[in-house]
Order: sequence, then C-alpha cells, then structure tokens
Amino acid sequence: MLAVLIILVLTIALFIWGKFPPDVVALISMLTLFLVGVLDLNETLSGFSNPTVIMIAALFIIGEGLSRTGWTALAGQKFVSWAGNSIPKLLVIITLGSSLLSGFVSNTGTVAALLPVTVSAAWNAGTLPSKLLMPIAFGSNTGGLLTLTGTPPNIIASNTLVDNGMAGFSFFEFGLIGLPLLIIGIVYFRYVGYRLLPKNASKDRPLNIDTEMSKWIKDYSIGDHVYRFRIRSMSPLINTKLSDWNFEENDKVSVVRLRRRHPNRFKRVAPFVEFPTPDTEMRYHDILTVKGKTANIDQFMVKFKLGMIPFPHTNGELKEELINQEVGLSQMIITPNSAFVGRTIPMGKYLEQAGIQLLGASRNNAPISDTLITVKPGDAFVIRGSWEAIEGLQSAYKHVVISGSPEAMSKNVDTLTPKSYVALGTLILMIVLLVFNIVPGAIAALSCSGILMLTGCVPVAKAYKGISWTSVIMIAAMIPMGVALQKTGIANMVAMGLVEYLGTIHPAVLMGGIFLLTAAFSQTINNSATAVLMAPIALIAATSLGVSPKPFMIAVAISASTAFLTPVGTTTNAMVMAAGNYKFLDYVKVGAPLLLLFFITSVLLVPLIWPF
Repeated sequence: MLAVLIILVLTIALFIWGKFPPDVVALISMLTLFLVGVLDLNETLSGFSNPTVIMIAALFIIGEGLSRTGWTALAGQKFVSWAGNSIPKLLVIITLGSSLLSGFVSNTGTVAALLPVTVSAAWNAGTLPSKLLMPIAFGSNTGGLLTLTGTPPNIIASNTLVDNGMAGFSFFEFGLIGLPLLIIGIVYFRYVGYRLLPKNASKDRPLNIDTEMSKWIKDYSIGDHVYRFRIRSMSPLINTKLSDWNFEENDKVSVVRLRRRHPNRFKRVAPFVEFPTPDTEMRYHDILTVKGKTANIDQFMVKFKLGMIPFPHTNGELKEELINQEVGLSQMIITPNSAFVGRTIPMGKYLEQAGIQLLGASRNNAPISDTLITVKPGDAFVIRGSWEAIEGLQSAYKHVVISGSPEAMSKNVDTLTPKSYVALGTLILMIVLLVFNIVPGAIAALSCSGILMLTGCVPVAKAYKGISWTSVIMIAAMIPMGVALQKTGIANMVAMGLVEYLGTIHPAVLMGGIFLLTAAFSQTINNSATAVLMAPIALIAATSLGVSPKPFMIAVAISASTAFLTPVGTTTNAMVMAAGNYKFLDYVKVGAPLLLLFFITSVLLVPLIWPF
C-alpha cells in the first residue's frame, strides 16, 4: 500500500511538473508497479487490451475522417458567417458550435478547426481573439458531455459500471446533464465571462487556405489566365488524346483540369480528371479548365471549335475549381541548388515526376506572364497537386521551400465531396450501433473507423497519424494504477474515508466531495487519467453507502472535464493560449466562476436525473 501511494504521488508530481510527456510518465508508473511486485504481468498490461482504450483510438480516426472530408472546416465557416460582425452573436455561436462539434469530433480536432476562422472573425468584427478563443476551448470541453463518445472520461465512467456487472450509459444519456451545463456555459460567457476575458494584444493571423488563396490569386494573377471550355460536337478534339496536340508548345495553352459530362459505357460519369496527362482522352461535352494568355486562348477556342463557359474569377469560384480534400495549393520557392534551376517549364504543365502542376510564377515579387518559364533561383511558384504530393515535395527535392503546412491547410478545405457524405454516414452508423446497443462500443467504433479507411476518407497512414497516441498510451498505462489502487485497498480506504466524513451527511454531499476532488486533479492531470483514478473510488463509495453508483459516475465524468483553471489541464486550453496570448491567471479569473456554476448545477440536477 505504501509503495503504491509513493508511486501515485510521484506520478501526479511528474504530471504537474510537465518535464516529461504524460504518456512517458504513465508508462514509468506502470512499469514501476510491476517491478516492485504490486502487479503481475497480466495486470500490468491490462490497459492495452481494455475496450475503452481501443474505442478511444478508433474514435480519433472517425474524428480525423470528419476533419479530412471537410465537415469541421465547413461547420467553422458556417458558424462565423451566421454571426456576421456581431460580437455577442459571434461569441454565442462559436461557443455553441464548438460544443456541438466536440460531441462527435475530438475536442482537439474541434479547436483546431475553429481556431483560425475564429481569429479571423474576431479581427473582422473589431474585437481581439483573446475575447473569443477561451470560450472555444471551454465550450469543446463542455460539449464532450453531450454524448457517450464526446470525451474519454464518459467512456471510462460507463465502462467502469459495465466491468462491474452494471448497466452503462446510453449514447445520449450524458446529454441530460450536458445540455443544461452547455446552456449555463453559453449564458455565462455571453453576460459575465466576456467581461472577464482579457484584452490581450494578438499575434499575426494564422495561416488558412482562404487567406492564402486570396493572396496567391492577387500576387500571381492566377485568375487572370484561367478559362473553362466545353468540347462541342464539331470539335476535332473529340476522342483524341492530349499528347496528339501538344497544346503547350503549339498553342501556348495548358490543360489544368478536365470534367466528364457524358457517361461512359457503364452509364457512369467519371469524376474530374484533376491532373490530365498526355494519355488523357477528350470526349464530346467534356469541360476543360485551361490556362494561357488571352490572345492565345482566343485562338485556341476558335481553332478547336470550343464553347466558352462563364467563369467568374472570384476567390470562391477559383477555390472550388482548384482545390478540394484531395487536391490543394501551396507556394514553392526555388533555392540556388534546386534541381528546377535552369529548366524551362510550361506554365500550367503537370509535372508527373514531381506530382505537381505549376499555376503561377513570380520573380522579384512580380508575376511572370510568360507561358514558358526558365526557372531561376529565388523564383516562387504557386503549385497544385495532391496534398500528399505537396507534403512530400520538400523531401523529394531538398532545395525547395514549401510555404505553410499542407497537412494543416488540407483540413481547412470546406468543400464537400462524395467522401464527405460517406464519412457523415459512417458517423451516423456508429451512433445507431451505440444507441441501440447492437454491438459493443469498441466494435462499433472499430468497424466504422475501418469503413473510413477502406473508402479512402482517411488514408491508412494518415489514420495512424490522426490518433493521439499520447492520450491512448497514457490511458492504457494509467489503468493499471486503478487496478493497483483497488488491489491494495487504497481505493477502498479513500472511498470509506469519504463515506465516513461526507456520506453520513447526505449522498449528495458525498457526490459533491468526489466532484471537487476529481476537479482538483483535472486542473493539472489529463482528464482521462483523472477519470481512471477516480472512477473506482466513486464506485466503491457509492456501493458501500448502498446507493446507485450512476450519479457518482456522472459526477466523475463532468468534473474530469472541468479543467477551467489552468492552461495545462487539457490540450484545448493549451492550444488557444498562444493565439489568445493568455496568462495563467486569465484561466483562473474566467474559469473559476464557471467551475462553481458547474459544481452547483451538478449537485442539484444529477440526483434528480439519476436518483440515489
């Protein structure tokens, strides 16, 4: 018992110190419990086969699927557009929006999607980002209480009941308390929290695809040279290949994109040919997106008997034409030692070896209007290609510089594709499986994450990258600590102490004590680790008192998600800290009243919804 207490105290101290990653601390704690003889091998590794851990890992993949297929970016854009320039309305919408999103997407993914658009909206509305960003972080933590899968503590609390032969919580059952808490949080920020939020000087606007595209379109004059044509019935291009005509050399025109309008022999219309190659065949009624000077374009249209399609060169139209979840834009700068130096490249040409297409060029901060460009050091290009090709370009060609993060920018694309609806349908399928308890939660989450990978909504490599392995490993490594606390009797001792001093007064007082103890832990320890530690204590306390453990489990789930007082209690708090230029005391000033409101509301409402 003494050994476990020492290991627990040292583990908590290391979590608070923050010198080592939390997953490393949890692994050290787990191994130490084995080495001192507290746990056997099976008990030590029990966390890595726990259904809770498997389910949480799968949920990260599902959240990644929604992010990669445009849903989170679209939601973020809609929230900001609905608010307009009204600061109070914007505050309410982004707090509500972050909460609703985090009920189905990871809290981290929610904040990552909303942070750049919220910063931009803050400037457009005439306020500072620091007045809006903390509500996003706190709102995402609160929104996790709307569904069973909204946040790991909910799953941990429910599975603790199931593991002990009791009924767990249904998918939307947490919403019975989560919704009132959400309403309280929104009202608090609208009328009180906004006044407490600091007016901190902001840093530069974060990169996002909309602002970057607007800049590139202007600086590289991309929209001035892009046109769309329809292949008419008398066109000689019908049933020929691009290589038959050599448009770049003969006509000074490059084909950027091709869209099929007629079905093939299988009665299906092919999708866009994003990067036409010399072997791409043109058919009647195809729509060609081409690039070239106006004079060359006029001759091209007459020569090949093409019909021009109106193409308003607005940022929105160009964005829809040039990028989506699979295809993106970025900026490439050529260094003196680059393999591109000295090469003559047709503008608009798709370079198959590099996997990119050159859409615009600039030299000495001025657009290059030439159709054929001999590359020089310092030249800058706007390039188009698959996000993977852009991301890998710097590795393939070591002497080029890619602007921004293609991986992050791809998740800011808010246009929807067929894969977007596959991802949404998969989420709905998982909810149905969980609501009607058709299969265990871990199986439902694994099956749906597998669908997303098999359908290409999340590439397999990106699926593994989308999992927050720090969180997954930490939860798996902390579960043995809960086993040790129960095995040595410490959990029973703490529970009996709480029952003796608080339970004799009233079960609600005992529940309040568990809430405060859990909330105290959650300010410095990850909410998942906090839930793992407190769930067995709460269960023993309720059982020994002879009352239902459900309200106590709900209290643990809620309080584990109330890391409102520090920037280190949860990843979302840390994510907005730099963008909002927040100080430690800002969290205390804004979060303390909200935590008190959550405590009072929970003590009053939880026993009414889940009687003792």
